[in-house]
Amino acid sequence: MSELLKISLPDGSVREMPVGSTPADVAAAIGPGLARAALAARVDGELVDLSRPFVADAQLSLVTSRDEAEALDLARHDFAHVLAEAVQALFPGTQITFGPSTDDGFYYDFAPKDRPFTDEDLPAIEAEMRKIIQADKPLRREVWSREQLISRWKQQGESFKAEWAAELPGDEPLTVYWSGDDWLDMCRGPHLPSTGKLDAKAFKLTRVSGAYWRGDQNNAMLSRIYGTGWLNKKQLDAHLTRLEEAAKRDHRKLGNEMDLFHLQQEAHGSVFWHPKGYLIWRELEAYMRRAIDGAGYREVKTPQVMDARQWEQSGHWGKYRENMFVIPDEVPNVDDEGPVISGEADWMALKPMNCPAHVLIFRQGIKSYRDLPLRIYENGCCHRNEPHGALHGLMRVRQFTQDDAHIFCREDQIVAEVRAFCELADRVYKDFGFTYSIKLALRPEKRFGSDADWDKAENELRNAVIEAGLATEEYGWEELPGEGAFYAPKLEWHLTDAIGRTWQVGTIQSDRVLPERLDASYVGEDGEKHRPVMLHRAIFGSYERFIGILIEHFAGKLPVWLAPVQAVVATIVSDADGYAAEVAEQLKAAGIRVETDCRNEKINYKVREHSLQKVPHLMVVGKREAEEGTVALRTLGAEHQKVMPLSEAIALLQAEATAPDRR
Repeated sequence: MSELLKISLPDGSVREMPVGSTPADVAAAIGPGLARAALAARVDGELVDLSRPFVADAQLSLVTSRDEAEALDLARHDFAHVLAEAVQALFPGTQITFGPSTDDGFYYDFAPKDRPFTDEDLPAIEAEMRKIIQADKPLRREVWSREQLISRWKQQGESFKAEWAAELPGDEPLTVYWSGDDWLDMCRGPHLPSTGKLDAKAFKLTRVSGAYWRGDQNNAMLSRIYGTGWLNKKQLDAHLTRLEEAAKRDHRKLGNEMDLFHLQQEAHGSVFWHPKGYLIWRELEAYMRRAIDGAGYREVKTPQVMDARQWEQSGHWGKYRENMFVIPDEVPNVDDEGPVISGEADWMALKPMNCPAHVLIFRQGIKSYRDLPLRIYENGCCHRNEPHGALHGLMRVRQFTQDDAHIFCREDQIVAEVRAFCELADRVYKDFGFTYSIKLALRPEKRFGSDADWDKAENELRNAVIEAGLATEEYGWEELPGEGAFYAPKLEWHLTDAIGRTWQVGTIQSDRVLPERLDASYVGEDGEKHRPVMLHRAIFGSYERFIGILIEHFAGKLPVWLAPVQAVVATIVSDADGYAAEVAEQLKAAGIRVETDCRNEKINYKVREHSLQKVPHLMVVGKREAEEGTVALRTLGAEHQKVMPLSEAIALLQAEATAPDRR
């Protein structure tokens, strides 16, 4: 009698299966419906193909489309391989490289034989992909030696694959996957059982761009084809609708239409703020100053440029040097009579963050335990040398300003301070109409500090969120292993915008490393020196990115208190010009940001123009309004106008133009 393996299922039942059985066999034994629905399997926690034989008794859970996150990743991975197969079928001689899944789809990098691919090639490639999917070709795994792989790729003229295969460790099983019997790619897997498990109507190729082989600009330029892939057409359609809506809300497009800011090559990654855009900035800055003043922070200003030795001591030079802008600082050597006879260069760096400078402020003068907590705030301008290709409007820049603060406190004050910050962040985000979730990012593999310190810091943040009542399903509470900073765990606030996208914005980190490295101390109640704990925190994150998020969240229709122009007084006839000027003066006196439009244009033209500028309120005045002391108020997005006395209109606008924290 042959030996049987015991396969334990999630419901607690155990199936006895012959040696050599696979997860697909277990699915078939349970029922034909599950056999059709199964996409992959978890065997003892490892995600594997359905066709992978069991090697011993095992815990098994089958992955179906109900396991959406895993199923989507599998599908997108397979879409990438089908893309590569389709391209090689249509364009013989094209070399393949790699193609991973992404957050909403997939891409693959190619070395075309004759010319780079263009967007015009995408419809034909999509059609070929659908043929491959409809052919329901089995996806079959094989284990090869490194020598086999290199030989295969060289025979096929695949120089990029051969180069990569030569670097793979020879002592590990190297796997390839066949699509049918005529096309293969090397891949760790796992994959779906066959191409037919993909929905041929659930993907779309979106664009072509250039990409360097292995991300190195010294290497060959490849053609990268992007696509979006889903489990079914309904999901794809919903995603394309979101993309369409996101394109309408693009802050770069709206920023140009509303005359808020611009970017140009002469200052890559830095923003030219126009008067209207800078008004938004100033309102946010004033709002945040009121918030931090009320919460007991002291505002400071620190240098833009600091000596490299400071960054070495803090640890940033070793871990962050490639992202810093560094400049030589000539240190002259002088002979006895005074003239410079030679010079040697020290290094200075534009600050990529404010933390070390705040420690230096803390170190000025002796601090007592009675001085703590000390909350230091700065609208700190920072510079980071982001790659050109990573820059994206206001969302990712090289020069940015953080609403940055650091709280120096005693061990016994940490939980209370973090809780107070949670409550402050909650008020701020709700003032802007955002919902959010909170995540706890835990220790990364490479880090400073002892495990004991990390245990303590993680528990302090966790306990503070629990005490604030925010560690709940309602607030999307989640812990993220390995995603903390190299010096500290952190809480992250992820905002959800009007079309369901999430943005990681606020953060607070509990840090014992930097005070130690930069020798920060206070005198305790016992008369001895102690290290403070340093809480790094921000709510907006950066003004640039937060403004970009606001523009997209509100589709440019900012709340009246943030709008650069809060009202326009527009005339119907020139006889009302004098009254329009009087209305504007009264609005200005009431603190409303107002402009007049007395051009010799039809009123419908004026309405359209100011609607495109996202002006919240348009006050239309003609001869009758001038005689009666009224205005016809048109509110952005409303279908009808409302005629009312000027005093009533001013009171209405004043209420809306008042910042939410002052109402």
